[in-house]
Amino acid sequence: MIIKKIAFLVFCCAILGVQAMAQDAPMLTLKEAVEIALKNNYNIKLSQNNKTLAANNVTLGNAGVLPKVNGNFASTNSRLTTKQTRSDGTVNNINNAPNTGINYGVALNWTIFDGFGMFANYDRLKQLDQLGALRLQDTIQNTVATVINTYYDLISQNEQIKALKGAIDISHTQLRYANDKFHVGRASKLDVLNAQVNLNTDTANLVTQSQLFKTLKIQLNQLLVRDLQTDFSVADTIMIDEKLMLGDIINNAQSQNPAILSAQLNRRLAEINLKQVRATRYPQVGVTTGYTFSDNKTPAGFTLAQNQHGLNYGLTATINIFDGFNQTRKERNAKIQIDNANISAKQIQLNIETQVNTLFAAYLSGLDLIRLGQANVVIAKKNLDISLEKYKLGNITPLEIREAQRNYLAAQSTFFAAQYQSKQAEITLKQITNSISIQ
Repeated sequence: MIIKKIAFLVFCCAILGVQAMAQDAPMLTLKEAVEIALKNNYNIKLSQNNKTLAANNVTLGNAGVLPKVNGNFASTNSRLTTKQTRSDGTVNNINNAPNTGINYGVALNWTIFDGFGMFANYDRLKQLDQLGALRLQDTIQNTVATVINTYYDLISQNEQIKALKGAIDISHTQLRYANDKFHVGRASKLDVLNAQVNLNTDTANLVTQSQLFKTLKIQLNQLLVRDLQTDFSVADTIMIDEKLMLGDIINNAQSQNPAILSAQLNRRLAEINLKQVRATRYPQVGVTTGYTFSDNKTPAGFTLAQNQHGLNYGLTATINIFDGFNQTRKERNAKIQIDNANISAKQIQLNIETQVNTLFAAYLSGLDLIRLGQANVVIAKKNLDISLEKYKLGNITPLEIREAQRNYLAAQSTFFAAQYQSKQAEITLKQITNSISIQ
């Protein structure tokens, strides 16, 4: 009797603890979760900053197209003791004479031709800006997909909790039947103890499942960048888009997948790099000009003071005649980089197609398992109800009723897993095609 009371208290504490986790928790919809993540997620913020940096770099000045203008100022001072012997034999001694010189002005340097390298630089900066935008888009899609997957995982795990609570109710009913039959002499004490063990086992399973559910909630709060202990409840339905077509997914991936588009941009960057290398074969032509002021005083010189100002200008040109065959080596390497970029693009395309086909197979099998699982749950429930009635009448053994209960739980678990499998595949397929949307 004491053992029964202790077991009952443990059961009640476990159930109350699980119920306390779910009470008074505000509903968090999937749309709200995604909106919070888009606003707060650190990965998205970092990617946005990197995109802004890439956009800021797209300027003609950064590409080397515009001239550079510098202001210059220099001041020199000295005190010298000088002894001068002149051609007529006279000697001139100057002690501690101050010498000063001041030079200042504005200088302009402008490379007007560098083998079209500056235009290749500008094109490269624009491609990097596009690459930054793609990476931001990819980060957003990855974050949204992770939030959605975690949210639906919570729904699936919550359904498991409901199923386990139902199993506990059934085990409790079985224990009550066993006790009733024991008191009238139709069952042994062993049947009562077995029923109590089954109830305790189901309660322990519920506690474990509830802990998993709580862990997933912490993970979702982390994605939303908010207090990890924020409590919330989730929806109870997983809706699956059953209209996905393999051909449409593959076609959309070719034109919208961030990895494929990034590979194409990297190939373009490799081609631009070859242009930049080839530019050094051409002459580098620049113009210089400026306006200079100078004021110099030298008491020991033939000219005691000199003041100048005026415009200066010039033209510079250099050409690479021979650099130890490095130019040829650099061009050869640049061509290999283009080849590597082409190979990488094809490899990424193949990987994406493989991933799409694999996920689509999982998506279809998940849909089949859902239909089969729904029927199995109904059948297993009917079988369990019949078994409970037979057990009440004493027509079947405790092991048989337990087996019917396990079959019902397994059918529910398979059904929930199939729903999540199919939904997860659907989400990932939409992520690959950059088409995740929350209605």
